[in-house]
Amino acid sequence: MALVAMAIYHFTWDLDYFGYIAPGTAATGGWKVFARLIAGSFIFLAGFSLVLGHRTEIRWRSFWIRFSRIVAAALLITIATYFIFPGSFIFFGILHSIAAASLLGLLFLRLPVLVMLVCSAAAFAAPHFLRSAFFDQPALWWVGLSQTAPRSNDYVPLLPWFGAFLLGMAASRIFLTRRSPVSTGPRQAVDGRWISLLATAGRHSLAIYLLHQPALIALVYLFTFVMPPAKPDPVESYKQSCVAACGVDRDATFCRTFCDCTLDRLLQGELFNGLNDGTINARTDARIADISQQCTADAYSGIELKE
Repeated sequence: MALVAMAIYHFTWDLDYFGYIAPGTAATGGWKVFARLIAGSFIFLAGFSLVLGHRTEIRWRSFWIRFSRIVAAALLITIATYFIFPGSFIFFGILHSIAAASLLGLLFLRLPVLVMLVCSAAAFAAPHFLRSAFFDQPALWWVGLSQTAPRSNDYVPLLPWFGAFLLGMAASRIFLTRRSPVSTGPRQAVDGRWISLLATAGRHSLAIYLLHQPALIALVYLFTFVMPPAKPDPVESYKQSCVAACGVDRDATFCRTFCDCTLDRLLQGELFNGLNDGTINARTDARIADISQQCTADAYSGIELKE
C-alpha cells in the first residue's frame, strides 16, 4: 500500500512538473503532508524489517547484500537526477537515508525497546533544537541540522527520519513478543488476486521504486504530444514554485517576501529569462547566489528592497 501511495504522489508530481496542474501543488498543503507520510512509512517499514531479518542473530551476508543493493540504487538515483535535474538533484534521498539508518540500526538491535523509543523521540526533536550554521556546508547536509534547507527533489536527511526507523524497530520488537500464532491455512477467497498482487509488489519494492517513476514520466511526456498543457505565465509560475520550495522549511510570510525579492532582482538584472529557459545554472552562477543571500537577509529583517 505504501508503494501505491508513492505512485499516486509521483504521478501528481509529474503532472505538476509538466504543467497540467498548478505549479507547486505537489510540494504544498495536503500533498506535502502526504509525501512525508509516504516517506515515513517506507523508513518505518525498513526499521521493522531490520528486526525481523536479524531477530536471533545478525545475518551478515544477507545484510551486506541488501545494503549494497540499496547503496547502488541510491547512487544510480543521484547520477541520473544530476543530469536530469542539475539544480535539484537527489544527493540524499530516501534510499540514501534507509542505507545510513540500516547501518546505525545495527547498534540498536539488542537494546531495550524503551531505549529505541527515547532515541526515536530525540531524533524527531533534534532538528527543532540543534540546527546550526555549522551544518550548512554541503558535506553535512545529510545530517539534517542545517539552517538553510538545500534544494533537492527528494531530501530525506538522517534527522529527523532516523526517528521513524527506530520507531519501526521498536514496533517490530513489540510485535514479535506479543503476536498470536499465524494461521498457515489456505488464503480465503476474500484476499483474492489484489492482495496477492500487492504482496508480490512488496517483495520487489526496490525494483518498483526504481522503475515506476521513469515509466510515469514517460507516459505523461508522451501525453504532452496528444494534449499539451497550457503555457503558464512564467512570472506567476516562478512565484508559485518558489513559495512551494521555500515553504518546505520556512513560514509563509518569509517565503512570500523572499520570493518577491528574488523575482524583482532577477528581473532588474535581466537574469530571469536565462534562469527560466535553463541557460543560467542557478547552482553555479554567483549572481544567483548573491541574490539569494541578499533576499534571505531582507526577508529575515522584514524589509523588501524595491528600486
